[in-house]
Order: sequence, then C-alpha cells, then structure tokens
Amino acid sequence: QVQLMESGGGLVQAGGSLRLSCAASGTTFSDNDSGWYRQAPGKQRELVASISRWSGTNYADSVKGRFTINRDNAKNTVYLQMNSLKPDDTAVYYCFVISDSTYWGQGTQVTVSS
Repeated sequence: QVQLMESGGGLVQAGGSLRLSCAASGTTFSDNDSGWYRQAPGKQRELVASISRWSGTNYADSVKGRFTINRDNAKNTVYLQMNSLKPDDTAVYYCFVISDSTYWGQGTQVTVSS
C-alpha cells in the first residue's frame, strides 16, 4: 500500500522560505516520477514542480527561480524548497507519485502573509 506523508507547511511572511517534505512508503521515489501540486481556494489545481526517475526537473513558470524540487533516495523523500514566497503561493500543497497509479498525499497548508 502506497502512502505519502507531507510535512513542512505553515504560516510565513512574504519573502520568507519554507521546505516541504514528502516521505513515501510502499513505493520508491527514485523508480518513479513525482512532484508537487497546489490548490488555492477557488482556483484550479496547479502543477508546481516535478522530478523524474532520472532526476530531471520541471517547474511552473510562476515558481521558476524561487522553488527547487529535489529528492533524497536514501530517505525515500522528495522535498520542495520554497524561497521568496509571495501571498499568491498560499495554497494546499499535495505531493504525488506515479507508479502503477497516481498516489497523493493528504496535503499541507502553506499560508503566506503580506
């Protein structure tokens, strides 16, 4: 059974930083594609960043240069380092992994105050 556990969300002032973590059980991140989506109230879900099994990365234009996705294979954990946060980054952030199906974490709230 695949389980993804996110952590690291919270309240931060604009310009601040947060690091989200997503730990997996029942699957191996390094064998699959994974990443982060976010959804703000009243908005569509948006792909924020992804990392392939070969460690190739992709970012939404809105976060390029500010967010970094990486992976620790030994810990089977994917991270999202978020710098220079803006109020528009406020959302629930969801980790995902694509193996035999797409699996999702429970989500972690990120709130950026102006």
